[in-house]
Amino acid sequence: MPLLFALVDCNNFYVSCERVFDPKLEGKPVVVLSNNDGIVVARSNEAKALGIKMGVPEFQIRHLIRRYNVQVLSSNYALYGDMSQRVMDTLAQFTPNLEVYSIDEAFLSLSGFTSRDLTDYGRTIRTKVKRWTGIPVSIGIAETKTLAKVAAWRAKRCKDAAGVFDLTACQDRDVLLASIPAEDIWGIGPNYARLLTLHGIQTALDLRMADDHWIRKRMGVVGARIVQELRGVSCLPLEECPAPKQGITVSRSFGRPVTTVAEMKESVAFYTSRAAKKLREERLAVTVLTVFLTTNTFKDEPQYSNAATIKLPVATDSTSDLLRYALPGVERIFREGYRYKKAGVMLTALVPASQVQVDLFDHQDRDRSRRLMRTLDGLNDCIGAGTLRYAAEGMTQHWKARFERRSPAYTTNWRDLPVAKAS
Repeated sequence: MPLLFALVDCNNFYVSCERVFDPKLEGKPVVVLSNNDGIVVARSNEAKALGIKMGVPEFQIRHLIRRYNVQVLSSNYALYGDMSQRVMDTLAQFTPNLEVYSIDEAFLSLSGFTSRDLTDYGRTIRTKVKRWTGIPVSIGIAETKTLAKVAAWRAKRCKDAAGVFDLTACQDRDVLLASIPAEDIWGIGPNYARLLTLHGIQTALDLRMADDHWIRKRMGVVGARIVQELRGVSCLPLEECPAPKQGITVSRSFGRPVTTVAEMKESVAFYTSRAAKKLREERLAVTVLTVFLTTNTFKDEPQYSNAATIKLPVATDSTSDLLRYALPGVERIFREGYRYKKAGVMLTALVPASQVQVDLFDHQDRDRSRRLMRTLDGLNDCIGAGTLRYAAEGMTQHWKARFERRSPAYTTNWRDLPVAKAS
């Protein structure tokens, strides 16, 4: 059975999520900013047309914002994560084989669908995703995952494709590959891009026709796989069961400098709670915890950074256990007299939560702790994140990152549910 892949790519995903609940944003230039409203992390097509680049600091484009009435929003990751799950749940209706590649992309296996008109099937998928979630998507179909990426690139940019492009039915594949810079091919990073340019490999077609021996020598197995994928030979199977995480890091820049150990402990407690929640979602436990903090290296002021790594006696996914070790870690590395910009926690040496080896002298009631965590997570998932939290996380949290233009958590917080009003 010939292999076939479809890449479903949500268009301008963060902006599209905002437009689902605020239709007034349709047709207007919109940008979404990162934590602390610092840099642009998403743009509508209208904003792209104004020349606004990804990653540009907000203060550098204020003249464009004023001149063209660009709508500026703070990132709302709770909303985006929930909308992503809705999109993926919808896609799962169309094939039993699905790989969630990122928050706004998924690969679908269409092997066995060759008797159908794949373009029509793609449009059926696109229509249903739009109807059920409000999110517009582009779909590329091809024999390999890399070529499916190419097809999705074409689907997004070609009006005639109407959002779906089947590369297997394309008669001028070489012309298409010749129009795509080699640096835009999936898997070609900056270093490879410079190497290819230096040796005259400018386009995807050049890369596909490159000498195998040279590619293996200069780019190794990764490069050889990319070339084979461009030739239609599938080297990257669908990953329906992602490998377990090797580590979890939760870190944020502060909304304002932190100068006291009390506020630093609050922030680390908050990050630890977030990391523990992610652990439980992945059904993992941690054996090594690292707490770190740093000042702002871009400021002309005294600099300091440090980290404390703690080996836990028993692997755990309990927030209370992790707080018991994280907060003393803060006290060990905190130094007075500095203006701290960022802190965080890193969990490593992860193991399956079902395979935790309890210490002979462990005196904690692990069953009670698990029940407590299930209750805590269940209430927060039902009522809204942060509804119940540990007192160590603080109440006011003045240090938190700025999100001055953030939209409500329409789908994950009861208090933010949209309200329909009769006209």
